[in-house]
Amino acid sequence: MNKANPFPNLMRAFFYEWLVEQRNASVHTVRSYRDTWRLFLRFTAQRTKKTVAMITLADLTARDVAAFLRHTEQERGGTIGTRNCRLAAIRSFFNFVATRDPASVAQCAEILNIPVKRAPVSEPCYLEPAEVAAILAQPDRSTLEGMRDHTLLSFLYNSGARIQEALDLCPDMIRFESPSCVRLTGKGRKERICPLWPETVLLLKTLLERKPRAPDQRLFVNRYGEPLSASGVRFKLAGYVKAAAGTEPLLHTKHVTPHSFRHATAVHLVSAGVDVTVIRSWLGHVSLDTTNHYAKANLETKRKALDQVSLPATTVQPPSWKRDASLLAWLDTL
Repeated sequence: MNKANPFPNLMRAFFYEWLVEQRNASVHTVRSYRDTWRLFLRFTAQRTKKTVAMITLADLTARDVAAFLRHTEQERGGTIGTRNCRLAAIRSFFNFVATRDPASVAQCAEILNIPVKRAPVSEPCYLEPAEVAAILAQPDRSTLEGMRDHTLLSFLYNSGARIQEALDLCPDMIRFESPSCVRLTGKGRKERICPLWPETVLLLKTLLERKPRAPDQRLFVNRYGEPLSASGVRFKLAGYVKAAAGTEPLLHTKHVTPHSFRHATAVHLVSAGVDVTVIRSWLGHVSLDTTNHYAKANLETKRKALDQVSLPATTVQPPSWKRDASLLAWLDTL
């Protein structure tokens, strides 16, 4: 059966041999690819009226991939970014297949030629300092859950960490002694060091006193001691934003997510005059172009730049062509 349908073996080799052993992909990458293939195989099974176990490599054509990508956007409501992530996972598999099954090279080439869809680049949604303060004031810090949420949101704002970087935080990644800092592992498993404010350090210490954790255990956990999920944080944050909008009405017009705190950190650092190379190191950006994007988004920085530009001096003297009467007279004779 395996000779007649090599697809299951290819899929297994792709995840175990290529992704894990050869590429040493992170667990987040593996899970992202896994979720894409779960959705794609179910979509193909429904489209071909087969069970997933009966799907062969020949059933996965470029036309099927294109149909799946349209389904991801139009029916599942995914963004263009999600669509491109799904395509990246599928491309990666067929790039691997092309090296293992020469007979499928033409089929793989068609799929690999499916283009990435370009999305409009919008200004990052960031929070003003008053809006950050209003959101941080919402958790009930007299409860363990409220203290955890307040500490997590404060940490996001202080460090500019991505949500998964914050949720992976363990006590042994924090230096509580002065100068206080935290070691974060970002995209591409790149480590960076972020400074911590004394207020953030105190919050982290207090949380650990109320909820002790081993040095290698996750710091932000739910009531059952299990690590928080990103979706759970987004759900809790939505409630806090709704409550904070009572004092900061502009929050009603903003789509606030945990990543908005990262944007806020970047914009506020730019506004404070911190050098962009320092901000890039702080946030773990690969390119300065990403960091410069926040400088463009910061309205206060634009106002300061405008204030430094003086108005052009107005001249009361008419231009030379109006002052030269003989030239005008000569032109009238033409």
